[in-house]
Amino acid sequence: MTCILVIGDTHIPDRAAEVPGKIEDIIESGKPWDIAVFTGDFTGREVLQWFKKLGRETYYVQGNMDYLPLPQTQAFTVESIKVGVHHGTGVYPRGDTRGLSRIARSMGIDLLFTGHTHSPFIKKGVSNDILLVNPGSLTGVWGGSGGSMKPSMMIVEVISDALYITHYELEGFTLKTRKIVVRKSGKEWVLP
Repeated sequence: MTCILVIGDTHIPDRAAEVPGKIEDIIESGKPWDIAVFTGDFTGREVLQWFKKLGRETYYVQGNMDYLPLPQTQAFTVESIKVGVHHGTGVYPRGDTRGLSRIARSMGIDLLFTGHTHSPFIKKGVSNDILLVNPGSLTGVWGGSGGSMKPSMMIVEVISDALYITHYELEGFTLKTRKIVVRKSGKEWVLP
């Protein structure tokens, strides 16, 4: 089993002062994560430095509001799943399935972690062989297209051909969790 922390869109210090305590406690309790993924828009170097200490392996990309020298894309393999990271910049409207599928296809990956919308989602790409996953905004700040305005993150446990995804979302002072199992059957993703 490989455990992946997936976070993004903190916008610290320009839109938020810090990661909410209840969310940060979950992140800190799992350190070091097998893999930590950041989907872009750190905006502050201090957040990048904090993030780099969270996982045994870390993968992160530049968001449209990052002015740090960061990669546009990153890719890695977990079990037999080819995984990519891209903020979602240049996709209009934000989070568009077709645009994100094009990015995933150009990267040659099965699973794309993305951000930019500030709203979490788990959905198939244009074809069933691509899975698109967005953890939302870790701080719950507004984005260019709105967003959920709720701090959120995901933990993805990879066991063979299955992803056990736990989505955490802070609603007021209540931390809510939702669990989803996504399986890969041959080349196709099967959602519940």
